Amino acid sequence: MKRYNVAVVGVGAVGEEMLRVLKQRNFPIHTLKVFARSARTILVDGQEYNVEELTNDSFKGINIALFAGTEGEKGAAVTYAPHAIKAGAVVIDNGADFRMNKDVPLVVPEANPQDAKKNRGIIANPNCSTIQMVVALAPIKKRAGLKRVIVSTYQAVSGSGRGGVIQAEKEFKAWATDSDETVPLYMDQKIAFNLFPHIGSFGDEDYTTEEWKLVKESRKILHDPRMKISATVVRVPVRTGHSEAVYIETQKPITPAAVRKLLEKAPGITVLDDPKNKIYPMPKDCEGCDDVFVGRIRRDPFVKNGLWLWVVADNLRKGAATNAVQIAELLIK
Repeated sequence: MKRYNVAVVGVGAVGEEMLRVLKQRNFPIHTLKVFARSARTILVDGQEYNVEELTNDSFKGINIALFAGTEGEKGAAVTYAPHAIKAGAVVIDNGADFRMNKDVPLVVPEANPQDAKKNRGIIANPNCSTIQMVVALAPIKKRAGLKRVIVSTYQAVSGSGRGGVIQAEKEFKAWATDSDETVPLYMDQKIAFNLFPHIGSFGDEDYTTEEWKLVKESRKILHDPRMKISATVVRVPVRTGHSEAVYIETQKPITPAAVRKLLEKAPGITVLDDPKNKIYPMPKDCEGCDDVFVGRIRRDPFVKNGLWLWVVADNLRKGAATNAVQIAELLIK
């Protein structure tokens, strides 16, 4: 088996998850390099990794470079991806900087694997909430078409980075111990016993950047630039695992039972849909898993071809690290 020289850039929550996923999926690695702004040693699941300082010359001999990415600001790929590509590597970037570049494929392997072949040295990894939604929608679109999508997301604090997790833990601890300690805000609002409809910055039509990502990225991935998509994103006090209430109107009639069978056969999807026995996807059960979980599949009794889905996935794995590694797996086939 051919083996590849792989680099992981960034050792935050997503970078560490990339290291974990590479190992768990037995990616054929010859040499693994880990880079960050400063050199240090880290432990992931008891394994020690030597982190080297990232420079323009870091990518000599590297075949695939996984950039962990930074949402909401310019990531390392803006500065270093050109150097990696020049050195002969293919860059898979989890950040937002290149996603809507018309020359950069935006790939979810279960939805548009063929687009990965069109890369010019860089492939963009979509936003976490987009990934899990299009995994569920792609088979339905292929079978029945999609006229309209309305989605409300319930996004875990880990989606805002380690700072969000720290904030949530400290706020709950302060409440449990009746402490008057002031907890610094890494997110836009307090999160303990709270939720707020604000992820990213507010922009056009008073939608947030996170909401516009769901619109624009889904259209690009599903090759439907006119698809009607509307989104509301909400931060909730869950550690890991994004949940989505997805409402769709299909172009052709399709029953909930047919959707259920379709998704059960689709790659990367686990259907948990027996509400009478309290079986449906929940974040606590999906953490650490690579699949997208779908349940509560039901028709809208008042709208022709209207259907509801409840979609849950681990935002650090399928929503980031696993999807990036799956793109790398596409490249080496």
